[in-house]
Amino acid sequence: MGDSVATKILKQHLVDGEIAPGNEIGIRIDQTLHQDATGTMVMLELEAMGLDRVKTELSVTYVDHNMLQSDFRNADDHRYLQSVAQKLGIHYSRPGNGICHQVHLERFGAPGRTLLGSDSHTPTGGGLGMISIGAGGLDVAVAAGGGAYYLPCPKIIGVRLTGKLQPWVASKDIILEMLRRLTVKGGFGKIFEYHGPGIECLDVPARSTVCNMGAELGATTSLFPSDWQTKKYLEAMGRGEVWQELMPDADAEYDELIEINLDELEPLIAKPSNPDLVVPVREVAGTKLHQVCVGSCTNSSYHDLAICANVLKDNIVADNVSMTLTPGSRNVFNEIAANGMLADIIAAGARILESACGPCIGMGQAPPSQGVSLRTFNRNFLGRSGTKDAYVYLCSPEVAAVSALRGEITDPRDWGEYPAVEMPEQYLVDDRMIIDPPADASAVVVERGPNIVPLEDFTATPDGIEAEVILKTADNISTDHIMPAGAKVLPYRSNIPEISKFTFGVVDSEFHDRAMAMKENGGSIIIGGSNYGQGSSREHAAIAPRYLGVKAVIVKDFARIHWNNLINFGIVPLQFADPADYDSVAQGDRLAIRDLHSQIRNGSEVRVDNLTKGTSFTATHSLSGRQVHVLLAGGLINTVKEAS
Repeated sequence: MGDSVATKILKQHLVDGEIAPGNEIGIRIDQTLHQDATGTMVMLELEAMGLDRVKTELSVTYVDHNMLQSDFRNADDHRYLQSVAQKLGIHYSRPGNGICHQVHLERFGAPGRTLLGSDSHTPTGGGLGMISIGAGGLDVAVAAGGGAYYLPCPKIIGVRLTGKLQPWVASKDIILEMLRRLTVKGGFGKIFEYHGPGIECLDVPARSTVCNMGAELGATTSLFPSDWQTKKYLEAMGRGEVWQELMPDADAEYDELIEINLDELEPLIAKPSNPDLVVPVREVAGTKLHQVCVGSCTNSSYHDLAICANVLKDNIVADNVSMTLTPGSRNVFNEIAANGMLADIIAAGARILESACGPCIGMGQAPPSQGVSLRTFNRNFLGRSGTKDAYVYLCSPEVAAVSALRGEITDPRDWGEYPAVEMPEQYLVDDRMIIDPPADASAVVVERGPNIVPLEDFTATPDGIEAEVILKTADNISTDHIMPAGAKVLPYRSNIPEISKFTFGVVDSEFHDRAMAMKENGGSIIIGGSNYGQGSSREHAAIAPRYLGVKAVIVKDFARIHWNNLINFGIVPLQFADPADYDSVAQGDRLAIRDLHSQIRNGSEVRVDNLTKGTSFTATHSLSGRQVHVLLAGGLINTVKEAS
């Protein structure tokens, strides 16, 4: 049988293991991507490892999350990131140059390459025919240092697209349809490879939107073939030389097959407060709006903004709506400014934000109390917008633009003729906001402000754990619940003692104080439901609990990136062998795990005693031999130091 595109790339980059679903494999990483919310930790980790220079083909640090400089902290971090990037041989994308995924797609991505990024939406690069994976910062740091990236070999799921998108139906509706069918857990341990005659109608920005929100499925990554559409895009970006055709073999076989007829798709929308609560727009049409936001790494390409400009032209945003629009990159910003679209958008009353993540991560533009916000973003988790009682919906730019004018959620098919958008044959390209590293970095001095706090040393995992259950959570707890983003929290990304004060603040405002008290008495244990740790790749959601003394997390099942982050920072990740045992454990129970090292080394089952109730239950783990060594050593930094 022939190979899929994903299998071809994995085989070309395999350095350890065997390509078979479930096996642990190690792959060579060509490129790494870091941003200022998670990438600051990557830099601190690279320094902790004693690395002098990155060993990838290309590594880039972007400043796109923490743009609000209300005091010295963000500004100091930006200076640190720029100087340490120069020291380590990393390209630096300055504040204002754009959102990491949009800029990387435009300027650095290449078919057939592997990209590892310390951001969960790194799979955006799959629109170019790359294996692009989001991971915790420590995994990215190891890859930047020349180490392999290890992961359970995913299943390859073929998504066959037929037909053609109809007017007012967007590529965003393809991924919303996938979420409607599969839920936020449906992609665990899987790569989604889109193929079939339907991909002909999707250009690279459209494909990248689909791949971007594959993260919301919990997928390892998503990708499209590299074909004439890919060639056309790269040539328009002035990078045609990196194109190569990369198609699945005619007899390629997939582990599973999903079919979507694009002719039958209609405009879709995700209701509050999870990306998989998807319904047709017509079912919620008429819902009054307070805010409409267009942008994020999902929908801020030239085409997305051009659609909005065409709809908004000669109209005015409804008087009950505050509308914002975010160009995904400086190049996109320049493009809509040069052709007059920016003027049309401004004249319609939309507020133009800088090219950054902004409201998607709660960095400004929080909705009003109990406000309804319609966003072209990728996540609508409770509280992520900055307003805990807001109602946040996710949709396409088409739905957003028409709804902003009507003042209520509107099926855009009721608006009129679909505007034609002519894509540039040659994009305006200006790379002067990207600073290349010097060939000789011996004279570079790394600048450290007072908020740059080196990582503490991590002790080895003890052979026994006896600790109180500090918190019991429900299903679908996200990393936003564990470690919020936003303007108040993210400035402390380089200061673990300070950022830890926000841990689980959305769920339990007293968590930090209880954890610090328990830390002196054996630490604590967290009990969770299904899909624990979904969402962002931010490893602060593992580092901060480790700093606060959390020894183990026992859940029904984990989201991929967070599970790996727990291992990397020496927190024992276990699952209930019988999910019904979740009900037998209460917050405040004292649990004990005896002979932890031998139990984990000698099998997949671990006995957990509930000392409070006088009972016991069986937990399981799916750690590889390599991961067992990392966990018991107290984390990945310790094992890297051992090997050096």
